[in-house]
Amino acid sequence: MGARGRQGPARSALRDATWRPSHRQLARLIAGLVLFGAGEALLVLAALGNSPWTVLAAGVANQTGLKIGTATILISVAVLLVWIPLRERPGFGTIANALVIGLVIDGTLALVATPSAPALRVLFVAAGIALVGLGSGLYINAALGRGPRDGLMTAIHHHTGRSIALVRTVIEVGVLVAGVALGGLFGPATVAFALLIGPSVHMALRLLPAGAPAG
Repeated sequence: MGARGRQGPARSALRDATWRPSHRQLARLIAGLVLFGAGEALLVLAALGNSPWTVLAAGVANQTGLKIGTATILISVAVLLVWIPLRERPGFGTIANALVIGLVIDGTLALVATPSAPALRVLFVAAGIALVGLGSGLYINAALGRGPRDGLMTAIHHHTGRSIALVRTVIEVGVLVAGVALGGLFGPATVAFALLIGPSVHMALRLLPAGAPAG
């Protein structure tokens, strides 16, 4: 059998594995998504600027009257629809990402009071970035499929041949500009997030055990 014949079943098995999580993978996935959503909510509560995609979600919420978490879910679904012509295949983690993060954002915003002291708001920003980084590390290590936004990035990269860095930058800047135009909050925390989220995720991936068991 040729190389292509061998690749087909292997790829199929890999896709199937993303829909058959082990208990350990599922625990990592849910913990990661909950931490990610809670971190995003802390940034919203700090009112010093949101992450780019939450700037967009806040802008959509401002224009429609939806909650920010609900807007986040709708944006994730819209991004997944773009996957169809790009022929990206979702995994269990992809769908969970689209639903859980938004629900946790709304839940956290309902439960946690908005800080008034400037020092506490800065603390919320720091904690928010750290939680998003840790949550991303757990979610990635669960190995149950790309998130909607990551899948969009890699699909455009594969179809255009442009670098991952360029594609991600264009997407993030475009999302941020659209969010600000819709009334989303841009501020110093947005800049801090852009600068620190990469190192935060990198540190989380180094601290967490590598890999996840097959489902």
